[in-house]
Amino acid sequence: LASVSAGAHFLLNLNVRILHIEHLSDGLRVYLRTPMPYLVADKVGPARDGGLPEPAPFTTNANEDGRVVHYVDLAEVAGDPLAVGQLAEDGFVFDSAGMRLRGAVEDMRIYRVGTEPGFATLDEARAAFSPSPPPPDIQPPLYVGDAVLDIVLRYTPGTPVSSYSVASTLDPGLPDQENTANLILDYGPGEPRVYRSRGLLQDPVEVTRSTWSAIATFIWEGVRHILEGVDHVLFVVCLVIGATALNSLVWRVTGFTLGHSVTLALGFFGYVPRGDWFVPAVETGIAVSIIYAAAIAVWSRRERTRSERQMFVVTCAIGLLHGLGFSFVLKNILQIDSPNIWQSLLTFNVGVELGQLLIVLAVWPVLLLLRRINLKLADFARVGAATACAAIAVIWTVQRIGDVFSQLG
Repeated sequence: LASVSAGAHFLLNLNVRILHIEHLSDGLRVYLRTPMPYLVADKVGPARDGGLPEPAPFTTNANEDGRVVHYVDLAEVAGDPLAVGQLAEDGFVFDSAGMRLRGAVEDMRIYRVGTEPGFATLDEARAAFSPSPPPPDIQPPLYVGDAVLDIVLRYTPGTPVSSYSVASTLDPGLPDQENTANLILDYGPGEPRVYRSRGLLQDPVEVTRSTWSAIATFIWEGVRHILEGVDHVLFVVCLVIGATALNSLVWRVTGFTLGHSVTLALGFFGYVPRGDWFVPAVETGIAVSIIYAAAIAVWSRRERTRSERQMFVVTCAIGLLHGLGFSFVLKNILQIDSPNIWQSLLTFNVGVELGQLLIVLAVWPVLLLLRRINLKLADFARVGAATACAAIAVIWTVQRIGDVFSQLG
């Protein structure tokens, strides 16, 4: 046990952090929601006698079935809740005009995952700290990975803060932390501005009253999502290599775009089944769509009579599946009553389109070059790429079908 990093045994059952930032006449008030592991996982001490590590602040640990598990020390938290919030103030860096703002903790609430109140808007964040109703009475044991903290931080530089940056020095060393979804909502004069960033916020997010600066964060996340989503990339690659001419490529890409644009919105607003089986079922369908697109890419030159309008309908239908996959990403952080929700949806979708265009621009010129050099070489490359994509997708399909049945069981 002493040879294994204790931080690796912290669960991360939720990886979304939300910051509502209210502008005041003398500074800022920040309503923060964060899973507790981000604040304490990197503060575990060295192993003690008996093999257990020194627990992080406000936690205890135990050996269960040969592994270290971490619990919230609810008595210690109740004894000094503002000290828990101070961990967040220490870890989040608000910088204005080149100077770090130092804040004070005004309040802190702790919840078990699934019992926390709404936090989508500033009004909901304020209500989460109202005296009535009181926070739920949490009964031990509470795993650290199941704990969510709501914290109010007050920054008082003495003058209004018009623009600032937000960053974080917190690095808990947890699996999947690079996919942390950070949602920053700024409530200055005029409409709220919504910013989106993925990861640990090590690179500061510049918050201004510029509409474009907020939009750009969602566009960038859309680009990142499609380029980092290997299944989406493989499907677009198969679409491109299966196109026999530019008009064929346009029909295919347009159909895919229309399809996923529709279900991105429908999936986000909840007009889809709610069963636990649904997400793995969609992911299974996406894997199958790659196999289909790869097969079409191989057969496309042999079936020259295939109508491109028929392919438009097919890729539009397949786009419906992929759009649901895109919607799951936004659903994790945005809620239907979040400010500027349509702006966020639209700009995220624009980012997806830009990412798709980058894939097309990377693959299509290579195909044209190979065709100019040698048609047989181009066919060999096309069949080889399609076969590789299909082989990967077959593995995914088997795995994801297993996930579907496990949820149904």
